[in-house]
Amino acid sequence: MNTLSYRTISANKATITKEWVVVDAEGHNLGRLASKVAMILRGKYKPSYTPHVDCGDNVIVINAEKINLTGSKMDDKIYMRHTGYPGGQRTLTAKVLQAKNPSILVEKAVKGMLPKNKLGAELFRNLKVNTGSEHKYEAQQPKTVNLNDLK
Repeated sequence: MNTLSYRTISANKATITKEWVVVDAEGHNLGRLASKVAMILRGKYKPSYTPHVDCGDNVIVINAEKINLTGSKMDDKIYMRHTGYPGGQRTLTAKVLQAKNPSILVEKAVKGMLPKNKLGAELFRNLKVNTGSEHKYEAQQPKTVNLNDLK
């Protein structure tokens, strides 16, 4: 057996092909949608997946205001931030955050499922979240993906 016939192919910026993908968030649960979007951003659905390279697709999420949260998470889930000053901890519930800006809910959920390093920051820039069914990325000719078809 020729051992040189089996080579591990590692993707790099020159060999990857990035596509634009549209995901409709209407009727999906937040966490399940976020995990599948994070896998698309990482490129884990591609056979040329390489862990240390941005080989995923650009994802456009539409209808972010129509996302579901199961149980009583709308009232109980708390998003915390800090102003940087003593006693500056601020909290918002998911209901208030969704009323304020529904796209932030999806962005926070997806960002939490990406790596916490430079690669994760680079991958997060490939995510575009829109409220409503319109988006401004028609020039990229994105293809629509049904999340129910993905594992």
